[in-house]
Amino acid sequence: MTLDGFTPWPSEFAARYRQLGYWGTDTLAELPRRWAETFGAATALVHYDTGVRMDYAELDRRIDRMAAGFRAHGIEAGDRVVVQLPNHPEFVVTVFALIRRGAIPVFALLAHRGNEIRHLCRSVDATGFVTSAHYRGFDHRELAVDALKNCQTLRTVFVAGEADDGVESAVSDRFVALAEVDAAPAAFPAPHPSEVAFFLLSGGTTAMPKLIGRTHYDYCYQTRVLADLVQLTAGDVYLAALPVEFNFTWGSPGVVGTLCRGGTVVLVDDPNPDDCFAAIDREQVTVTSLVPAMAQLWLEIAELQPPRLSTLRLLQIGGAPLQRSVAERVSPTLGCALQQVFGMAEGLLSVTRLDDPVETVLGTQGRPISPGDEIRLVDDADADVPLGHTGELLARGPYTLRGYFQAPEHNQNSFTPDGFFRTGDLARLSAAGNLVIEGRRKDIVIRGGNKISATELEGYLLAHPAVSRVVVVPVPDADLGEAICVCVQPIAAPPTLAELRELLQRSGVAEYKWPDRLAIVTALPLTGLGKVDKAALVRAVLAVGR
Repeated sequence: MTLDGFTPWPSEFAARYRQLGYWGTDTLAELPRRWAETFGAATALVHYDTGVRMDYAELDRRIDRMAAGFRAHGIEAGDRVVVQLPNHPEFVVTVFALIRRGAIPVFALLAHRGNEIRHLCRSVDATGFVTSAHYRGFDHRELAVDALKNCQTLRTVFVAGEADDGVESAVSDRFVALAEVDAAPAAFPAPHPSEVAFFLLSGGTTAMPKLIGRTHYDYCYQTRVLADLVQLTAGDVYLAALPVEFNFTWGSPGVVGTLCRGGTVVLVDDPNPDDCFAAIDREQVTVTSLVPAMAQLWLEIAELQPPRLSTLRLLQIGGAPLQRSVAERVSPTLGCALQQVFGMAEGLLSVTRLDDPVETVLGTQGRPISPGDEIRLVDDADADVPLGHTGELLARGPYTLRGYFQAPEHNQNSFTPDGFFRTGDLARLSAAGNLVIEGRRKDIVIRGGNKISATELEGYLLAHPAVSRVVVVPVPDADLGEAICVCVQPIAAPPTLAELRELLQRSGVAEYKWPDRLAIVTALPLTGLGKVDKAALVRAVLAVGR
C-alpha cells in the first residue's frame, strides 16, 4: 500500500526496473534473518568505544525481540518513528526492528535540536521518538519533552539510557527505556518491496530538511550494486566513521552493504583521526568513507605521524567537492586506494571504479552506478548542453526519488515534467564519459554580472603554502551585486589578500575572478552532514564587517 504523501515510480518505470532485474523481492525486514542463517557466528557489529561485539545470529535475535517489544509498547504497522541515536549497535538494531515491525524509521541527525525534531515529528505524524538520554553533554530527553508537548501524534519516547530520571512528571509516563523494548519474538506481515522502508533527510542548509522516502526495492538495489563496485566480501571490515544516519555511511555500500556480504561493521563515536586510526589498526579495517573536510584532517595528522593502516585498502570520499590537491595525497599518505563518490540521499550515486586510471580517480567523480541511471546536463532553459560543457545535473533512475514526502509545491520546482530530479549540482562530462562535479548552482558568485565558480577558485587557492582550508562565498556589495570573499583557515601565519590575488594571476585566472575580501578563520563551520556551512560563514563575515 502506498503511503499517503509518497510519490511512487510510474508503473511503466517500475515494471521496467523489475524486468531488468534492478528490483527484486528482497526487503530490509527480511535481510537480517537471511544474514543470520548464512553468516551465523561471524562478527556483524563492533562498537570501538565500548568494545561491544555482536554476531549475525545475535543481531537477528535482538531485532526480533525489539520488533515484538515495539508492538507491545504501541507501535503499529505504518507508524513513523523518529530515530536519533549515535554510532552504536543500538542504531542498527533499532532501525531494523522498526522495519520488521512494519513501522517506518525517520533518520534524524544527532546535531538536530528542538526546531528540527519538532519539524520531523510533525511532518510525518510521528507516534514514536527514539533517542539517547545524554550524548556529549546534551540531554536529549529535553528535546523529547518539547516534542511531546508540540506534536499531537507523538505518544511514546524510547530512550537509550536512563529513561525518565529527572523528566518532568507531566510526561514521564510516556518515556520508556530502550532496553525494555523487548518481548518474545512474533511473526509480522512481510512488507511489499515497493513500500517505504525508512526516511532519509535532504542535505540543505538554508531550510528545514525535506523527507526522502526510500523503498525496499530501491535501497536493496543501491546497496547491492555498490557492494559489487567496492568488491566487498565476508573478509571486509567497514569503519562507520561518519554518522550512521547518513546515506553515505548507511548504504553506499556502508553498513547495509557490508552486512549483506557477511563482513564486519565497526562503529566509532567520532571520525577524529586518533580514534579512527586506532580502530583501523585494532579491528583490521579494510574500507571506510569520509567527507573531504575530515579526509583532509586525517591526511594532516598522518603526514605528521604515520599511522598503522596496513589493512586499509579503500577510502571513499564524497559528500562535497574533493579538491585534486587533496585527492593526490590519499594513496601516498594512507597507503590505500581512493574512490571518489558523488551522491545524495535523494538517490543518484556516481563513483570511480577500482580499476579506473589514476587520472580518472583524481580528477572526476566517475560514472553512475546503475545502467538504469539516466542523467542530463542542462542550461537555464533546460536545453541539453554540448559534451564537455557545464550544466545542471538532472537524474532519473531505479533508486532516485520521484518526489519529496508531502511536498507538492516543492516538487514542482525540483522535478521536470518527465520525472528528472533537479540536483542543483553543476557538472560536465569528460571525453571518457565521467562526471566532473563543479559545485552547486548556489555556489556561484555573480560578481558584476559575471558568474564565477567558488569551487574553481578554491582549487587554485589551496595551492598557497599558508592555506590549510579555504572556502569562497559571495557577500553583498553595493556596486558589484556580490563580492568574492575568501575564507581561509591558515596553517600558521595567514596569507594576505594581495598574495592570494598574485597566486591567481600566476595561475592564469582572469582578473574578474580575483577575490575582493579575505576572512581568516580558526575553523570552518560544518553542517550536521559534515559539509562546510557556507551560510554560517557569510553571516560571520557580515557580522565582522558591521
